[in-house]
Amino acid sequence: MEQELRAALLRDGRRMVEQLLNDRALLPDAQAPRALETHHRERPCRVQTLFGPIVLRRSYYHHAKSHTGRCPLDEALDLVAGSHTPALARLICRASTHSGSFNQAASDLNDYSGLQLDSRSFPRLVSEVAPGLRQALATLPAAPPATGAIPVLYVSSDGTGVPMRREELEGIAGKQPDGSARTREVKLGCVFTQSTTDENGEALRDANSTSYIGTFQGCREAGILLRQEALRRGYGTAREVVYLGDGAAWVWENARANFPDAVQILDFYHASEHAGALAAALWGSDPGKAREMQSTWCHQMKATDSSTMIEQAQDLLQDSLTLSAAQREEAQREINYFTTHARRTRYGEFRSRGWFIGSGVVEAGCKTVVGRRLKQSGMFWSQSGGEDILSLRCLMLSPQFDAAWDARRSILATQRSKARRWSTSLN
Repeated sequence: MEQELRAALLRDGRRMVEQLLNDRALLPDAQAPRALETHHRERPCRVQTLFGPIVLRRSYYHHAKSHTGRCPLDEALDLVAGSHTPALARLICRASTHSGSFNQAASDLNDYSGLQLDSRSFPRLVSEVAPGLRQALATLPAAPPATGAIPVLYVSSDGTGVPMRREELEGIAGKQPDGSARTREVKLGCVFTQSTTDENGEALRDANSTSYIGTFQGCREAGILLRQEALRRGYGTAREVVYLGDGAAWVWENARANFPDAVQILDFYHASEHAGALAAALWGSDPGKAREMQSTWCHQMKATDSSTMIEQAQDLLQDSLTLSAAQREEAQREINYFTTHARRTRYGEFRSRGWFIGSGVVEAGCKTVVGRRLKQSGMFWSQSGGEDILSLRCLMLSPQFDAAWDARRSILATQRSKARRWSTSLN
């Protein structure tokens, strides 16, 4: 009964919307043709709305020499992908990013709203909307903090592979036995804030304060996007800025170039893994002793820093006569790693200030933001398609989607006003 009632209400809604949008007293459509244009009146177009499909009749202006045309009413109504109202387009964008696939998005919308939509139109709609939203997001000003300056603003970066179509991987080296690649790396960044600690002095992330950026582009482009997001989130007014990351060189290059004033912290879990590798190199013949030393060094690091471990490892490396050349090389490599990151492993100081010492937020984001949507079974992406759905998903998970959507329309209007649909040679 409820489903039949909903279907009847949708039918009534379709008739009302169709009559409203075709009422030229409310929505004037006629205008003088531009140079060399032919005016075609009452041209029908099937438009998808929140209530289902309607037929919109509007003026069409065709320029034969350039093989282009325009519909002023479509622009005024902000029809997306030529045949979707803005309200429905927003729903499709949301479903396309939150559901596991475009097919699942269409099925979810059918279950939730009774709309029967062709999922094959969803990728086209996303590819039309996402670039404009990226441009709009870049124009948004920094939002003033709700309650004064932000005590601590965190920035973090990580990378994860996404399966790509074969043609997208030509000439790219990878980890396959033949040296080829099956994935391309997504560089994900996140920004979040902290205002308090718990009763034990441990850091507490502010609720709903995390926003993300993601791209298939290089380190430099990812760093610019992350800095822009941090500025929108209050980077310019934060009292303290902390940059969390693992040991990847590009992560710290981004920190140096885009957040030079931030306190840099090496993710403690990655540091503990390298402490285990160092212990294994020095006590390879005694795994129990290696695990014991890893535990000891990790406790020391967490309480103070990595200096004691570095000194002890250097002494053991110099004094030991039983280590092989390979063990010595591995131990020296790990010692160099901790020497390079010495200022980023002052965990005792960081914890005393009530800061996070782990990059778990962005690592979880690699699974939830990227993995749940772009790494489903059987998925292989083009770079443009992956970039569109990734940027849209990051925006959907941030508090700025509504503002970006509103700004997108004004950007499109400006672009249309400046666009030249044909060259001077065709006039």
